[in-house]
Amino acid sequence: MNTGTNLRMLDRADKEVMKLNRADKGAVYEFMHKFRNNPENPGLNLKPLNGDARLMSARVSKDYRALLLHITERDYLLVAVKHRGEVYEDLDRYAYRINRVTGGIEVVDLAPVGDSIVGRVVPPETKPAPAKKPLFDAYTDPQLIDLGVAEPLLPQIRDLADETELLQLLDRAPQLTTDVLFALFDGVPYDDVLKQVTDPVRADEPIDPEDFEAAVERPATQVSSDDEALQAMLNESFERWQIFLHPTQRKLVERRYNGPARVGGGPGTGKTIVALHRVAHLARQLPPGTDKPILLTTFNRNLAADLRTRLMALCGQELVSRVDIVNIDRLASRVVAEAKAGGTRRVVDDNRVPQLWTDFLVETGVSGWDAEFLTAEWTQVILGQVLNSRTDYFKARRPNRGRTLNRAERDQIWQLTERFTSWLEGQGVWTWRQVAQRAARLEMDRAAQQPANGSESSAGLYRPRYRHIVVDEAQDLSAAHWKMLRAMVAPGPDDLFLTGDTHQRIYDNHVTLSSLGVNIRGRSSRLTLSYRTTRQILADALQIMTGEVYDDLDGGAEDLAGYRSLLRGGKPTFRSAATWSEERDLITEQLRSWGNPADGSVAICVPTKDLANDIAARLEAEGVMVVEIGPDGPRRPDGVHVGTMHRFKGLEYQRVVIAGVSDGLVPRQMISRYRDSDPKRYQRERQRDRSLLFVAATRPRDELVVSWHGTPSPFLTSRLVQRPRT
Repeated sequence: MNTGTNLRMLDRADKEVMKLNRADKGAVYEFMHKFRNNPENPGLNLKPLNGDARLMSARVSKDYRALLLHITERDYLLVAVKHRGEVYEDLDRYAYRINRVTGGIEVVDLAPVGDSIVGRVVPPETKPAPAKKPLFDAYTDPQLIDLGVAEPLLPQIRDLADETELLQLLDRAPQLTTDVLFALFDGVPYDDVLKQVTDPVRADEPIDPEDFEAAVERPATQVSSDDEALQAMLNESFERWQIFLHPTQRKLVERRYNGPARVGGGPGTGKTIVALHRVAHLARQLPPGTDKPILLTTFNRNLAADLRTRLMALCGQELVSRVDIVNIDRLASRVVAEAKAGGTRRVVDDNRVPQLWTDFLVETGVSGWDAEFLTAEWTQVILGQVLNSRTDYFKARRPNRGRTLNRAERDQIWQLTERFTSWLEGQGVWTWRQVAQRAARLEMDRAAQQPANGSESSAGLYRPRYRHIVVDEAQDLSAAHWKMLRAMVAPGPDDLFLTGDTHQRIYDNHVTLSSLGVNIRGRSSRLTLSYRTTRQILADALQIMTGEVYDDLDGGAEDLAGYRSLLRGGKPTFRSAATWSEERDLITEQLRSWGNPADGSVAICVPTKDLANDIAARLEAEGVMVVEIGPDGPRRPDGVHVGTMHRFKGLEYQRVVIAGVSDGLVPRQMISRYRDSDPKRYQRERQRDRSLLFVAATRPRDELVVSWHGTPSPFLTSRLVQRPRT
C-alpha cells in the first residue's frame, strides 16, 4: 500500500464542493481520505486526462470526478470536482500553468463565455445589433500578462464586450485575473493596477514555470492541506476565511518581519482576518509549553470577545490556549493590579473627564482655563505621553493640539494637573487614561531592568511578558497604550504586528508610532479588496470621505486609492424628510418594505443616544422586535438592531439604515465653537465625525439607506443628495 500521500485542495475546488448537496460533499470527504491512504486503490480509477501525465482524474462517486494535479511522486493537488460528463466529454477544456507574476498554480476552465452563436437562427426581419467595442481593447497582450492575467484566457478576454460577459468569465477565472480585470473595468489606470493589485502578490524570487513543487508552496496557490475544511462543510459551520486567504493576505500572514509591521486597508478588506491568521501562524511555531507568549489585543471589549470566538473557530482550543486575548484597557488594569498600584480607587469612563475637570475648577475657584482644553492637554499630552515631571512636560511635543503654550503657561497647567490628580484621588476615582499611563510606566520600568548585554541584572533575569504582540484596530490606541505594549515585548523579529485603518478612527488618539519606539517604516502594507461591501455601496461611502486627509500612524498621509470590491448590488438610497417625525415614518416604511425581518440581518444607525431611544420606542410601538447595540455589541442576535454610530465598529449586516444624517447632528453642532478659537481641534473633531459616518456606511453587505431631516449633513456630497429617487 502506498502510504503517506499528500493531497491538498485548491480554493477553487472548495468553491465547487460547497455547491454540492450533503451526500456528495460526504463522498468528496471519503474520497480524500481513501486517496491519502492509497491513491492506487482500483476503486478510485486514477488516470491521466488526454494523455497528460500531470493532470489526472479520479472517481469520487458514480456522478462526480476529481481533477488532480500531480506535483511530485506522493504530492497531489485537488483542483476541481466536476460531473463525469464535463470531465470526459471535453478533455481540452482545462489548462494549468504557473503564473509568471505570482508563481502560483492556476487551473483555468476554458469553457466559452455565453452561448455559442453557431447554429443560432436570426429572423430575416431582425437587424443584427451593432458590434460593441471590446472591453479591454486599450491593452495589449503583453500588458495584460505583465499584470498577471492568465494567458490561456487571453482569447476570451479579447472578445468580452459587456459586463455580463465579464462576470461570466470571472466566475471561473483565477483570483489575480479577476482582480486585474475588475480594476481595469472600473477605470483604474494601468500603472495603478500594477501597483495596487499586481505588485502586492508578486513573487519575491524568480519563477520557474515548470517547478510545480515550489509553486504549490507559494502564497498565490491557495490550498488546504487537511480534512478540516471538508469536515466543517459537512457540519455546515464553515467560513471560507478559516481556510483560504487571498494571496495578498497570506503573504502578509506568513512573512518574517525584522521588526514591527503594519497592515492597513479600508473596511471589509480582511485586516482582522489577517490578524487572526497571523496569531495562528505564530502560535504554530511556538515550542511546546503551557504559557501564553502571544498577546492579541484591541481597543474595546466586544471586539476582543469577537476575536476570541473567531480565533477558536480558526485554530481550536490547543492553539488558543497559548494566546492572551484581552482588550487594551483590561490589560493595563491587570498590570496595575499586579503591582498593587491602584489602591481601592474606582475607574470611571474617560467621557466623564470633562465634567470632572469642570467640577474641579468650580470647587477650587480656578479661572482662566477651559475645562475641555485642560481635559485634552491632560489626557493626550501628559497622560498620553507618560510624562512624569514638569521638566518632561516643558520638553514635550504637542502634536494636533492647536494652541501653543509658553513656558509659564505650561508651568500653570502642570500644577493644575497635579492638583486635579490629587482631587480625583480624594474622590476615590481615576480614569482609564490614568490606568494606561500607570501601566505604561510600570512596564517601562520593568523593561529597563534588562541589561544591554543580555546578562542577568541585579533584579534577576528580565523576561518580556510576550514573545509576539498582535494588535487589531490599531488606530484607536493611545500613546500610553503603545508605550506599554512596546515595553511588553523585546524588540526584534516579529515582535509587533498591527492592523487598522485611520479612516475608521473614532476616538481622539493621534499618535506617531516611531516616536513611541514602534518603527514600522519599510514594513507597512495595505489591503485594497473589500469582501463585505458591494461596489455600489463602496462608491458612495468613498464619496463621504471626499476632501479629508488621514495619517498613516507614522507621520505620513494615507488614502483609500485602489480600494475596491468584486461584489455587485443596487445603489444606496438617499431620502430626505422635513422633520424627525417624518423621518421616523420613512424608517418604519423601509422596514416594512424589507418584510420587517427579525433575524438580526437589519440594523438602524443614528448619531445620538436620544435618537436611538426614540426610534426604538417608535418601532416597538409598531410591533417590531428591537435589540439595543450596547458597549459589548447587540444584546441578542435576533430582532432589528438599533444603536449609535459608535456602536457599529466591527459589526456587519445585510441591510442598514443610517438615519438622522442632518447638519448639526453629523457633524455635531457643538464642535463649531472650535472653528475660530482652535481650528486644529475643529478639524480633528470634524474628521472623527466623518469617520463615524464612514464606518456606519460600510457595515451593510447588500443594501444601504441614508436619510436626514431638514438640511443634509455636509458630508453627503451634492452628487449623493441630489440622486434621483426610485
